[in-house]
Amino acid sequence: MRTATLGPAQRAESLASMAERELDVLVVGAGVVGAGTALDAVTRGLSTGLVEARDWASGTSSRSSKLIHGGLRYLEMLDFALVREALKERGLLLERLAPHLVKPVPFLYPLQHKGWERLYAGSGVALYDAMSMARGHGRGLPVHRHLTRRHALRVAPCLKKDALVGALQYYDAQMDDARYVATLVRTAAAYGARVANRARVTGFLREGERVVGARVQDVEAGGEYEIHAKQVVNATGVWTDDTQAMVGERGQFHVRASKGIHLVVPKDRVSSSSGLILRTEKSVLFVIPWGRHWIIGTTDTDWDLDKAHPAASSADIDYLLEHVNSVLAVPLTRDDVEGVYAGLRPLLAGESDATSKLSREHTVAHPAPGLVVVAGGKYTTYRVMAKDAVDEAARALDTRVAECVTEDIPLLGAEGYRALWNARARIAARTGIHVVRVEHLLNRYGSLADEVLDLIAGDATLGEPLQFADDYLRAEIVYAASHEGARHLDDVLTRRTRISIETFDRGTRSAREAAELMAPVLGWDKDQIEREVQHYEKRVEAERESQRQPDDLTADAARLGAPDIVPL
Repeated sequence: MRTATLGPAQRAESLASMAERELDVLVVGAGVVGAGTALDAVTRGLSTGLVEARDWASGTSSRSSKLIHGGLRYLEMLDFALVREALKERGLLLERLAPHLVKPVPFLYPLQHKGWERLYAGSGVALYDAMSMARGHGRGLPVHRHLTRRHALRVAPCLKKDALVGALQYYDAQMDDARYVATLVRTAAAYGARVANRARVTGFLREGERVVGARVQDVEAGGEYEIHAKQVVNATGVWTDDTQAMVGERGQFHVRASKGIHLVVPKDRVSSSSGLILRTEKSVLFVIPWGRHWIIGTTDTDWDLDKAHPAASSADIDYLLEHVNSVLAVPLTRDDVEGVYAGLRPLLAGESDATSKLSREHTVAHPAPGLVVVAGGKYTTYRVMAKDAVDEAARALDTRVAECVTEDIPLLGAEGYRALWNARARIAARTGIHVVRVEHLLNRYGSLADEVLDLIAGDATLGEPLQFADDYLRAEIVYAASHEGARHLDDVLTRRTRISIETFDRGTRSAREAAELMAPVLGWDKDQIEREVQHYEKRVEAERESQRQPDDLTADAARLGAPDIVPL
């Protein structure tokens, strides 16, 4: 089985290697599109580098609704091509590319009007299922069904009786977005891509009008590298315009940021065996099952403040609570909220001022020789965006480049996952780890769970749960630093695990134990452990303070009260 280890030594080696000889393709930005582009390029036989200023998926790609979906509301907008494309990708991810990471999830759509609404909404969901089946990748999901009010209330007892006259239930899919990107990066590395996080592009190398590479600052160890490449791909999402400004070429389009916030509440606060999808005056609101929690979101508002740390204001939180409480028999309060996170969608600016009307289509452009830009789109269709970006870069290369093969390249951990899932009881008996823990590991790492189990075999204490965040084993913290490129405590508590949004203390009580587990892998002394813990605590306090502010301006100012990264 192919694998890749992204520890400190591999990161240093990758940076040095990228600077030694000219690459075919250098990808800037390791969100889902950048990581997907690196995988696409390297599996076509191109020498490939990937650099990220912060951490894998630290921007938009760790702050989504965690859904892989066709987008029912785009059907209503008659955007059949986008829905068809997304449904094909959903099927590929569920069945072939990442069955260990992407899982089916049911949604209940309450009907509020008799007669016409069931016909109207039912026709839309039937078309959704039919389009999925037609692509040949939808047979793994149950088809939709019509429910009476009584049946719907059995599925979701949390709903007010007068909030619905009946319901539809249909299926989509979900994943842990940050974990997916980390796996995508490791898959690209396993095929030979050189990858480095905390490696910030500070400028582009030019020969006349042509872009021939990038200057990259090692944010961790200091120093600057000149990385030469025949083609550079700008996949920086909401930072696209900022990155383009480094070459004085904005390009033919403008990327606008739309803020979406989500709340996380414990599972017992909403009594339902199905997710919910609710219509609002602007868009739709999801209540999404998430392990022992629910994710509630999202909002859709223009954002032109700090892109690295978009802040959720008190008004944002009130908006979501008000809308979800309109249908809940037992309303949620602020005290029920465990976690809050905010992310920015990179939307292609159109003629409308409303961000919810901006395009979710993607665009690829070649604004300067040697520089390709890919922007827009949605998480579900990242693979198509990556293919289009590499196609564009390949046209400018002197050699013949193979066609895209990522439709047939499973992510690390997918190979053998189903066989291991079937053998999970035997694995539990062999390792002495409870079968529920084994299932947890298989659904986070797939067949790479063996690597985590090997750590536990070497040190039995790593098989114990992390204090105050007992969904996760201590071994997972070590593994994040040794194998998945985590460089700081924040990387582990916010992205390799989701402790920062799944506990009422936002991970502060687990911080010291986690830092001490990471320390031997990353070479931290006691002072650095202390800095990591203090930095994380300040970040959490700044986020809490921002969520008490009445509007975006004051929330942004409060969030910026914590520094970005730990000074070494």
